[in-house]
Amino acid sequence: MVFSSVLFLFRFLPFFFILYFLVPGRGKNVVLFLGSLFFYAWGEPVYVLLMLFSTVVDYVNGRLIWRYRGRKQAKAFLVSSVMINLFILCFFKYADFLIQSVNGLTGARLPLLHLPLPIGISFYTFQTMSYTIDVYRGKAKVQNSILDFGVYVTMFPQLIAGPIVKYSAVEDALHNRKVDIIGISHGAKRFAAGLAKKALLANTIGELWAEISAMEIGGISVLTAWMGVFAFAFQIYFDFSGYSDMAIGLGEIMGFRFPENFRYPYVASSVTDFWRRWHISLGSWFREYVYIPLGGNRRGVPRQLMNILIVWTLTGIWHGAGWNFLLWGLWFALLLMMEKLFLGKILAQLPKGIGILYNSLAVLLGWVLFSLGSLGEIGGYLAAMFGFGGKLGDSQGWYLLGEYFILFGIAAIASTPLPNLVMGRLEKSETGWGIALYRLGEKVVPALLLLLSVAVIVDGTFNPFLYFRF
Repeated sequence: MVFSSVLFLFRFLPFFFILYFLVPGRGKNVVLFLGSLFFYAWGEPVYVLLMLFSTVVDYVNGRLIWRYRGRKQAKAFLVSSVMINLFILCFFKYADFLIQSVNGLTGARLPLLHLPLPIGISFYTFQTMSYTIDVYRGKAKVQNSILDFGVYVTMFPQLIAGPIVKYSAVEDALHNRKVDIIGISHGAKRFAAGLAKKALLANTIGELWAEISAMEIGGISVLTAWMGVFAFAFQIYFDFSGYSDMAIGLGEIMGFRFPENFRYPYVASSVTDFWRRWHISLGSWFREYVYIPLGGNRRGVPRQLMNILIVWTLTGIWHGAGWNFLLWGLWFALLLMMEKLFLGKILAQLPKGIGILYNSLAVLLGWVLFSLGSLGEIGGYLAAMFGFGGKLGDSQGWYLLGEYFILFGIAAIASTPLPNLVMGRLEKSETGWGIALYRLGEKVVPALLLLLSVAVIVDGTFNPFLYFRF
């Protein structure tokens, strides 16, 4: 049940909000918990039991860590929590990949398990692990109510694709949150903006990537290849950031404040800057729970480089069980290490525009690794991008460029802070026209975007959510 579906928008969501706002006080947690279980069970009727098992495991371990804090038993229960979570994640996500790799390397014929990947397992597993780790560190208080802890784990707005929310960020809201018209209004506008990103931009430009990626790679021109990777770059950004916007908006409607997950990553002037702006909650998780415990940058440059390599190897395989994801992580590890050693200082002295061009090229090459499943496809696509296929342009490429040129322009502008900067200037305007345009944009644009998005969703069939498979 994806957010950009008729089922969610016109059946689940209205019924859920009617119950949520009618039920007083603590009853809202009951509605949210049961509603979240129904939401997840709609697509994963069996794996909802796995999510409940993970919830109980971390609730019990959290209670025991708190009870024995300061003693050896607390560390044992922390290890229990982390090991159980990692085993569940690795078993369902990587078992078949490891079996295939062993079969390929040794010639063995071990049978595959053919386990479907539980939706959102990478997100809620990291979220529950952060809770027990923070309780052990004394950075979060233990949650004594299994209902409230269940709400934290299963909350449907950010359950499937984040943002990854630390327990301390919603601890107070779990017990005492304020639901008011201002939060509802702001959250609804945020949801509408995210839905528009998904339905109007990601889905539409994603059709171009689907068309180009289905072509015979050896026959595509340089123009077509670059259009394809730009299309994927915009698709995955508007898809994922749109989902995050919708999650944050729904949370705000219900009285929660979720962390931001994107800050215009395509205007970054270095890869280091890019990863401060892209999937911020995942980067923060790895920094706090892996990079810093390994020593961070406190133990000299060689150790820091090793820590970067470890973190980005893990980041790559977190995204999926495939050699392409590992290569994608190692690609960014290499760039980040180069920036730590010397490249960052060079970029700091150059005009920002050059840094943006460098980052754009680095990220686009990374998306080729990310989006294509086999090493042969990756090599062939990179060869086509840089002209080794022999054709700079062809009739098909020019036709597609003409069809999608305006959409590329809209996507490029929408991926920058420019629209928000314009609205900010209008809000602060001292002229009547400026204020009028701001109020028109604030009230009419979200409603218009919502109507257009719903029209496209009702009429369309191409509606994937890329990060559901992670």
